[in-house]
Amino acid sequence: MKLKTKILITFFTIILVPMAMLYLCLAVLGNFQNRALKSDYDIIGVGDMYSGAAVKMFNSLTMAIQQDITKAAKENPDCFAKLSYQQALNQRLAGKYSFLIVRKGNEIIFNGSSDESTEDLVEELPEFKSGEGEDGRAGSVFMGDSKRLIRQQDLTFSDGACGSVFIMTSAGEMIPQVKQLLGNVIIAILILLILIAMLLSLWIYRTILRPIGELKKATNEIKEGNLDYELKIDERDEIGQLCMDFEEMRQRLKDNAAEKLQYEQENKELIRNISHDLKTPITAIKGYVEGIMDGVASSPEKVDKYIRTIYNKANDMDKLIDELTFYSKIDTNKIPYTFAKININAYFEDCVEELGLELEAKNIDLGFFDYTEEPVTIIADAEQLKRVINNIISNSVKYLDKKRGIINIRLKDEGDFVQIEIEDNGKGIAARDLPSIFERFYRTDASRNSSKGGSGIGLSIVRKIVEDHGGRIWATSKESIGTVMHIVLRKYQEVIYE
Repeated sequence: MKLKTKILITFFTIILVPMAMLYLCLAVLGNFQNRALKSDYDIIGVGDMYSGAAVKMFNSLTMAIQQDITKAAKENPDCFAKLSYQQALNQRLAGKYSFLIVRKGNEIIFNGSSDESTEDLVEELPEFKSGEGEDGRAGSVFMGDSKRLIRQQDLTFSDGACGSVFIMTSAGEMIPQVKQLLGNVIIAILILLILIAMLLSLWIYRTILRPIGELKKATNEIKEGNLDYELKIDERDEIGQLCMDFEEMRQRLKDNAAEKLQYEQENKELIRNISHDLKTPITAIKGYVEGIMDGVASSPEKVDKYIRTIYNKANDMDKLIDELTFYSKIDTNKIPYTFAKININAYFEDCVEELGLELEAKNIDLGFFDYTEEPVTIIADAEQLKRVINNIISNSVKYLDKKRGIINIRLKDEGDFVQIEIEDNGKGIAARDLPSIFERFYRTDASRNSSKGGSGIGLSIVRKIVEDHGGRIWATSKESIGTVMHIVLRKYQEVIYE
């Protein structure tokens, strides 16, 4: 779920849930009040609270007290002039949201309300109504403006003075049961709202704050250099996506750090190999130069031999430096290619002729076998393709262990492709090493390679050039028998537009 959706859900939940609870509580409250009025006061409902039925309803609230007042007015009217009796009646009325007023003549002798002034009551109270009402002396008035019901009982004191006893009931108040229920409902709503807020807070914490906390912890771990700390977040919202991106970044940083470490190790290996490879010819050159300077080469023939050896060693150094220069171009993808159409049959014939004399001097037979039925043309860089052939053959020569070395080059027609095979009868390569021989600085036998020399990047250069030509290369080998390098290149085909 998206973060935006969660925020919207939280917003509408905070608004709608209290509204729904309020509506439900009002419905329950109305139902409860109706039942309470029916059971306790024999009133059907409160729908007609301010209509004519209100007089009957609120009269019923104080019916028992009204009956006592009517009886006392007939039997002992002077009791209403006694303060103790007045206070007792007023105390009974207090629980009915009512209070007592006693008037003698035009003077109010008792006011049971602490909130109502006597002057205001004098104007609001009805006049003496002797002869009216059911008992000839009682009646009631509903005051619509003040929302107050006045129940009047007229009487005559023993001294002949006219008087009235009034029960003032506020029609705006709720019955006691409803008021108690309302208090309980308000408390219940507050508890429910607190519970909802806690649940929403927990939800927000689990889906937003906790992932952010984990993200912060992971950031600190990476800042301290711990790239192995894995951030595990299962959310699928924006925060979860951010954590997934962060985890991907951490993995890339880890991979980059591993590559950097490997690159540093390869550079150290390269420097170590270069130091060894340069030291060998330099030592030989120094030795032969000293031989000439010291007069060891006493004859012209010997001097000529020494000079040729120095020349060959200088060539070896030049090839090594050229290989290193090309290696730097591989890392920056700046290998210079000049692609052109090449007749591969004629191209390999020239290569074999050029290399044949050099290999023959080393007691190595170089054979060429063309199995294509017709000349094959490819698109390639002649110079870089020659580098591929020279590197492979140089590698084969370096590890030949037979008295008579054999290197064979074969061309095979493979439909849209041409396959080049370069086979030798050297020591061969172990099966476990075959998948790795094209990696930079990989050595199948470190001690053997150290003695033979070489930077360890020759075959990686070969693979790079072949792949840049759109081809592929692999090797097959049997130990003590020999190795075959397989190169596949696509043929050039003319496209004829009609």
